[in-house]
Amino acid sequence: MKSFDIKSIEHLSQAATWAIKNFGERKIIAFYGEMGSGKTTLIKEICRQLGCVSLVTSPTFAIINEYPFINETTIYHFDFYRINKAQELIQVGLDDYLNSGNFCFIEWPEIGESLLPPETLKINLKVREKQKRIITIYV
Repeated sequence: MKSFDIKSIEHLSQAATWAIKNFGERKIIAFYGEMGSGKTTLIKEICRQLGCVSLVTSPTFAIINEYPFINETTIYHFDFYRINKAQELIQVGLDDYLNSGNFCFIEWPEIGESLLPPETLKINLKVREKQKRIITIYV
């Protein structure tokens, strides 16, 4: 377990760099945290630093957004918030995405945890006060 303190939004870029360094070879990253903790905001910055060339937005209603990379691969960004049963994830082809070899960033992963591979990296964002957050990576 490793942690990083974000004292304000200005430290977000540093936090994303720190997170990327801790990915290792893992491509499936699950983001945990309460509503408003900054999951989407952190994912936006991670995507930017990885070379994403499109607008990164929350996939709450779409369930999945696809973002092209500079090198013509894709980042898959999931939001399981509106999913009621893991079976729904199977129906949308989650397994194909997870086995694509591309980055898969998953917000609200709890409902689909049983479908995620054991090597999934878990990142938790916790609000400490106003703009302050603590990001914990479970390696």
